[in-house]
Amino acid sequence: MKLAKNRQYTVRLMAPFNMRCETCGEYIYKEKKFNARKEDVEHETYLGIRIYRFYIKCTRCLQEISFKTDPQNTDYEIEAAATRNFMALKLAEEQARRELQEEREEEANNPKKMLENRTEQSRNEIEMLEGSRGAARPEPTTADRRLHNNAAAI
Repeated sequence: MKLAKNRQYTVRLMAPFNMRCETCGEYIYKEKKFNARKEDVEHETYLGIRIYRFYIKCTRCLQEISFKTDPQNTDYEIEAAATRNFMALKLAEEQARRELQEEREEEANNPKKMLENRTEQSRNEIEMLEGSRGAARPEPTTADRRLHNNAAAI
């Protein structure tokens, strides 16, 4: 018995993100359980990984909402009948990634900045090594400081 390639399966899933129905304005919160239909998205893969499309129904107006997997970004992509709510964590991660990229570009284009960063990194490594070796190293006394200053003056 051969099954159709684009066959739909009924699955139980949780909403992967907060969304709002465009028809009635109902908020659908992350991790709300739904009976959904799942199908393969034809002619779409990412590095050999299949992409799936899910269909759920709004709890208030029964409008069909669809979203699909996005393996490239390890996320989901909303397709129809809903909008994704604001995600502060995702925006913060993107901002941090952008700042790191800008810092790398600046370092690559500015040799003085690159030298400063290397010097700072070396200084931190030396401090860390000295701290691990001489963790119990006593602070120099006043007499030790005077002796050191007199030796430097000679």
